[in-house]
Amino acid sequence: MNRICLCLPTDRACSATLTAVHEEAAHAARDNGADVQLLILDSSDDRTRAEHTRIVAGLRPVPGVTVHHLDESAQRAFLRRAVERAGPPEPERLLRLMLPPAVSYGACTNRAFLLAAALGCSSLHRRDSDSAYQLHDGRPVFPVHHELPWLGRPAAEAAAGGLRTDLDPADAHRPVSLAGASFIGELSVDIAEIRHLDEGIYHDVVSLWAPGDWPEERTRHLVEESFTGAGTAPFTGDRATLTRVDPMRVDMCNVAFDRAVYERTPLPPATDTIGSDYFLLHLVHDAGLPGILHNRHIENFHTPERRTDSGFHAYQRRFVKFLLSMLYFHHVYDRMAAEGAALLDERHRVRPGTITALVRESAGLDRAENVRRLDRVDTAYRKLGGRYALFAERLAAERDRLLDEAESDIEDYAHLTEAWPALVEAVRT
Repeated sequence: MNRICLCLPTDRACSATLTAVHEEAAHAARDNGADVQLLILDSSDDRTRAEHTRIVAGLRPVPGVTVHHLDESAQRAFLRRAVERAGPPEPERLLRLMLPPAVSYGACTNRAFLLAAALGCSSLHRRDSDSAYQLHDGRPVFPVHHELPWLGRPAAEAAAGGLRTDLDPADAHRPVSLAGASFIGELSVDIAEIRHLDEGIYHDVVSLWAPGDWPEERTRHLVEESFTGAGTAPFTGDRATLTRVDPMRVDMCNVAFDRAVYERTPLPPATDTIGSDYFLLHLVHDAGLPGILHNRHIENFHTPERRTDSGFHAYQRRFVKFLLSMLYFHHVYDRMAAEGAALLDERHRVRPGTITALVRESAGLDRAENVRRLDRVDTAYRKLGGRYALFAERLAAERDRLLDEAESDIEDYAHLTEAWPALVEAVRT
């Protein structure tokens, strides 16, 4: 029986999502014969977590589904045992990168990766607490339908099984390494208000995540596509293609990875940085590993907390840190694209040492491009006025700290990639 990990990390109230994801787990066990380890990583406050505990306790038992609801204390205990067994240098630093005191989209998923390895799962399937399943003919549209059949198997088998393909035949012997789709609904990044206030300023701000040397036409196309997912059209019927999956077509609320990907390379553990959990999508694509792109898109929505003053400033800071992180990640993505299949060993697995070297190389980049990014954000937000201008004032006081954090984040990622294989081996044994 195929054992999988269906994971929901959360730091907010999401009782309805808990119930819905459990229904997807039941579907995978009942209709696909999977052994589903439903993993809920709960970083919410005591009151919210208590409500989640009540919801989990009331879930109907389903054959083939095992529910694990872990608060941060339980996660920390697991990580400490893993780090002690792995015996890396700077163990406390590693613990901090795996379970930091601030929000980290990459770190929470890395914890799920390690727990999936410890549970003996062959794949990890991630969902988010600020999303929901579409309905079609009154039934939920579960992405696991496309994620389960082929992960880890040679792409040629998927093609022979009738899956539509546009994969290069030369790549057909490689394993299917991810399956994913996107979302419909609100922008994945909560900046629609900027576009409503001023389309020109929206273009100026969003264009800052492109490399500084891109031509205007390519940057304009990026801005048009950014954060829009699959638009707003609802699901009407299945489409799935075996392909080299474009990272722009997949959202991390709707993705599954084969263990050979996440047990070799973790995600960046950057704190207070949106988009820090998308690295593996680029790695799978650039290494030429096959994937399945389908259309069971998840509905995205924004929680009310982001509309409060404190929520607004926290979120805008995460967005700015995302823009600054691109200095380093575009460098790594370019190098990975140039390496191509050389990123893989003879068994078509990612070479962890190669990724570590590329990340370390990027840490030494000149910050001048990021200084210009901060200048342009400052100008744009002051033009918008109101709370955007107030945020610009706060940003001005934090410029040096933000530049330092962006650089230290990439250094931390290099440290984690180097320690990762030993950590995975520690939890598997």
